[in-house]
Amino acid sequence: MTDTTNSTVPRRQLGRHLRELRNQAGYTIKGAAKALEMSDTKIWRVETGQTSLRSFDVEVMCRIYGAPPDLTEALMGLAKETKARGWWHSFGEVIPEGFNIYIGLEEAAARLDWYEPILVPGLLQTEDYARAIMRANRPDGTEEEIESRVDLRMRRQRLLTRVVSPPELRIVVDESVLRRPVGSPTLMAVQLRRMVELAELPTVALRVTHFGGGLHIGMLTGQFTILRFPVTEGGRETEPPTVYADGFTGSLYLDKPGEIARYDAAFGDLWRAALDEAASDRLILEVVGEYER
Repeated sequence: MTDTTNSTVPRRQLGRHLRELRNQAGYTIKGAAKALEMSDTKIWRVETGQTSLRSFDVEVMCRIYGAPPDLTEALMGLAKETKARGWWHSFGEVIPEGFNIYIGLEEAAARLDWYEPILVPGLLQTEDYARAIMRANRPDGTEEEIESRVDLRMRRQRLLTRVVSPPELRIVVDESVLRRPVGSPTLMAVQLRRMVELAELPTVALRVTHFGGGLHIGMLTGQFTILRFPVTEGGRETEPPTVYADGFTGSLYLDKPGEIARYDAAFGDLWRAALDEAASDRLILEVVGEYER
C-alpha cells in the first residue's frame, strides 16, 4: 500500500468524519460555525480536506458534536497527520491555487484513468513541452517561476517509476493532442516519442481516439481524471474515488457515487472507442514522422 502520510488523504479523512459528526448532531454549517466561533468558510474547508486542523480544535469540535471519547482520541491523532508536509510544499507559490490537493491525491492513488482532449497529459510531458505550456499560461512570469513550475511537473512524473507501488495509469488522448503543434516540430517529435516510451512501462497504457472514429463522449466531457486509491486486505477502498477536472479558473473535485459512476462509464466508452495500444503507438509514430520531415 502507498504511504499516504505526506498527502492530502489524512485531511480528507478527518474532514469526512467531522462532517458526519456534524450531520449526526443536527448542525448546519452555519450553526456549527456559530457554536465553534469559526467562519462558515473555515468549516467548509475543514470538511472538504482543504486545510489542516490542530488537535485542540478537533477535540472542541468533537465535544460540541457529542462524539464518544474513543473516536475523539482517534480524530485528534489523525489531526496530527494533517500537519505533515509533502515534497511539493517546497515549491511554494508556484503551485496553482488548490492544485496541492490534487498532487497529494495523485501521490496516494493506486490507479488513474485520465482523458486529455487538448494537451499532452502532465505526467507524460517533456521539459521543453511543459516549458512552452507554462510560458503560454504565464506570459508575465519570470524565468525563475517558469523553471520552478517545470521542475514541479517533472518531479510529479517520478511516481510512474517509483519502486514502491507505482500507480496504474490508463490514458486516452485525442488525436488532436498529437497534431496540435506546441513549440517547434522537433520539440513535438521528441514529445511524442516520449509518450511512446512511457507507454512501455508495465503500469502505463496509452490509447488515442482518432479522427476517423467520429463523435465520442469525450467531446462532451472535456478533460478529466478519475483517481482510485489502495484497498484494504478486506477489499475496502481506503479513500472514495475522486474525479478531478482542471479548468482555466480553477479545479473541480467530484466524489459522489453518482458522479463517479457517470465518469467511469464515460471513460469506459472512451477506452473502447480509442485505438488499442499497438495501433495507438503506430499512429503516434506516424505523426512523429510527419514532424521530422
